[in-house]
Amino acid sequence: MRILVDADACPVVSIVERTAKKYEIPVILLCDTNHVLYFDYSEVITVGAGADAVDFKLVSLCQKGDIVVTQDYGVAAMILGKGAYGIHQSGKWYTNENIDQMLMERHLAKKARNAKKKHHLKGPAKRTEEDDKRFEVSLEKLIDKWFYENCKS
Repeated sequence: MRILVDADACPVVSIVERTAKKYEIPVILLCDTNHVLYFDYSEVITVGAGADAVDFKLVSLCQKGDIVVTQDYGVAAMILGKGAYGIHQSGKWYTNENIDQMLMERHLAKKARNAKKKHHLKGPAKRTEEDDKRFEVSLEKLIDKWFYENCKS
């Protein structure tokens, strides 16, 4: 198991690194050339700044049993297809049971925005300590789930 992070503007990288270090799980952070990351524990892979370059690299590196941190539902769908586990920076797990609905909601929201010709959206609410704690607890539960499913005697 490894943890792969779509690290471009990801607010939970330090939480992932701290948690992974605690469990001795390797971490790979993927970012494009517009971001510079330096971390003590994690391997950093920098890819070209092309559209979706990080996403494609992450999916190509992902293997069955890896945990992937991403806020991109399309990436989540692809990694689930490879047998990996997915988690959003909010702490919500991506599963085969919820990914279709999430993709449909994203599609309908985009369709509604296009119909209104409204492309300027209000950004997400400011991240709080509670958000960080929720993500950390959820990540630890996902790691526990991985160990339960993959290390049964």
